[in-house]
Amino acid sequence: MSAVITRMFLVGMQWLACLPLPWLRAVGWGLGRFLYAVLGSRRRVVLTNLQLCFPHWTAAQRQVCARQVFVYVAQSWLDRGWLWHAPPEVVRSRLSFSGALHELEGDAPTVLFAPHFVGLDAAWTALTQQVPRRFATIYSAQVNPVSDAWILNGRQRFGAPELVARLAGVKPIVAAVRKGEPLYLLPDMNFDPSESLFVPFYGVSACTVPSLSRFAKLGRAKVVPVVTRLSPQGYEIQVLPAWENFPTADIEADTARMNLELQSYIDPMPDQYYWVHKRFKDRPNGEVPPY
Repeated sequence: MSAVITRMFLVGMQWLACLPLPWLRAVGWGLGRFLYAVLGSRRRVVLTNLQLCFPHWTAAQRQVCARQVFVYVAQSWLDRGWLWHAPPEVVRSRLSFSGALHELEGDAPTVLFAPHFVGLDAAWTALTQQVPRRFATIYSAQVNPVSDAWILNGRQRFGAPELVARLAGVKPIVAAVRKGEPLYLLPDMNFDPSESLFVPFYGVSACTVPSLSRFAKLGRAKVVPVVTRLSPQGYEIQVLPAWENFPTADIEADTARMNLELQSYIDPMPDQYYWVHKRFKDRPNGEVPPY
């Protein structure tokens, strides 16, 4: 995407931030249904993921879920307009917390397990705006410098968070955790297989980076899951109790537990998980990728 087109897109996002939320969500619904119809290759990725993870579903059930996945992904992308540009009081009114909020108090070293639900940027915005702590996360630079600057500015809008470049390595991340900056970590995707383990995810071997266990151990930190649901009112951010007996000395067992816990978060709202990602792209023992 050229710089000119990108700037036009960003101006449009700022304009959309002014719309009432029901109107914006209606636009997202239409965009999601359109993308489901025209992006055949990505639609097949979603349907393949659902078939692997929910083999007991009928084909009709998978299609209904897949269409809604596209709708939620589109709505959540458009929501970044108001998350990053609407007045702070509007943003606050659309983001609600529940659950074990005491886990965010104090300055204990903490790693937040933030799975790839569509509301991942909403949860980050809510934390940095509403919780009086400085947060940290890992950032991967975008190829397009204009969109890269927009995303960086959006994620740094509140709370002066620390965004650590992925290429910076482990040391600055661990340092941030040890000095009391909760690390917002999203480790539930197919990353570099040379740095990952193959552990079950819905019974299917999945290339999974063991960073949750590793950073918790190096940072001497507790792990607190943060699960976000897109709702008609905005987003509901649920803070779950810190995991007991985690991390352990067995990093593979820890990583398998992460995937198992993640399944319990996905099951109540499978259409809000980021199935557009090729979660099973890398395969063990030379297996053929399912896509």
